[in-house]
Amino acid sequence: MPYPHRSSLHAACYALEDRIPGRKIGQSQGGAWKEAEAQIFRRPQHEDEVLVPAVAEPLLVWIISGEAQIEERELTGEWTKSEVGSGSFFLTQTNAPYLMRWQADPDRPFEVLHLYLGLTLVNRAAQSLGLNSSRLSMRDISGVQDAFISGVMTGLTAEIQTPHSASSLFVNGLLESLTVHLLRHYAQTQPSPTPRPAQLPAWKLRKALDHMEAHLAEPFDLDFLAGLCGMSRFHFSRSFHNTMGQSPSRWFIRRRVEHAKNLLSQTNRSIIEIALTSGYESASHFAQMFHRETGISPRDYRKL
Repeated sequence: MPYPHRSSLHAACYALEDRIPGRKIGQSQGGAWKEAEAQIFRRPQHEDEVLVPAVAEPLLVWIISGEAQIEERELTGEWTKSEVGSGSFFLTQTNAPYLMRWQADPDRPFEVLHLYLGLTLVNRAAQSLGLNSSRLSMRDISGVQDAFISGVMTGLTAEIQTPHSASSLFVNGLLESLTVHLLRHYAQTQPSPTPRPAQLPAWKLRKALDHMEAHLAEPFDLDFLAGLCGMSRFHFSRSFHNTMGQSPSRWFIRRRVEHAKNLLSQTNRSIIEIALTSGYESASHFAQMFHRETGISPRDYRKL
């Protein structure tokens, strides 16, 4: 049976999965998870900077194991630091993308659980508390410990990892209890409904990013991307920028350079060959764009 309200969650979690490095070691499956989506990741010990897209649904990230220093900032703000360990959690329902980086203890696996709560679930829990869901949103919480949340997340983690089919009764009970707890302790109420800036639905974002990723060697085509998402050029560009914090063309250039950096560091292919593979017609143009993005030449980057 399809769950229309879950499709947004499904696309959102996979869109974020593509953006943050690490290996997925667990995924929620089956009808028990029709109102939520959960993933377990093992993250690398170090990451310099990751862009986290805006998310419409509440996202709770719980540290399963490991210790780390995690820093976050708005695109134009200052870094804020959190020292976290097993049981720490992060909560967001942000209207804007933000940046994060971390340094984890190399002696222990750094594993986290991502839990997306469907708006249908959140709205039902809000109504049970007599709250107006149209004026509610989750506060941004970073690196906090909460015994109740840890207990629920431990149960959900075990249910994801069980070799048997997940129990709808068990999962739904945990999710509803967790959502009520979050609304009571970590939600904020606006005096009047606040319109969200125009953003790309998660499935459209994923479609656009996947297409650009698969065609890095070809010219950037804004009209095609907009048509792919069934939108005008203006609406697509504005919505993409509100979601990712940069224009589609800017994202495309940065991905080209990231692709080139991987080839420079992991292969022995020539500079001109890498330039052509990255969509540049000459080594000089490639070197100019690479230096603009990284501050060094492709040749010097390879020496590093």
